[in-house]
Amino acid sequence: MVFTSAKVAVFLDGCFWHGCAEHHTVAATNASFWAEKVRTNQARDRDTNQRLAEVGWLSVRVWEHEDPAEAAKAIAQVVRERRGTVGR
Repeated sequence: MVFTSAKVAVFLDGCFWHGCAEHHTVAATNASFWAEKVRTNQARDRDTNQRLAEVGWLSVRVWEHEDPAEAAKAIAQVVRERRGTVGR
């Protein structure tokens, strides 16, 4: 999801696919393949965040386990701050 006027890009990351420190589990089969896949995803996420930052965007990453209402509040706050409209 993107908020173009605030230059905020929101990503929803799955705990398994992106290696959540809290909930990531080791795959039962093909463990080395999946571990490398997660490492590759994490490297791509860091690269994406950096590339967006270089052109003035802010990446917000939300884990799948986060409460949707709380995540939405946090995202709204970031967008308001980036737009310079805190309190409106």
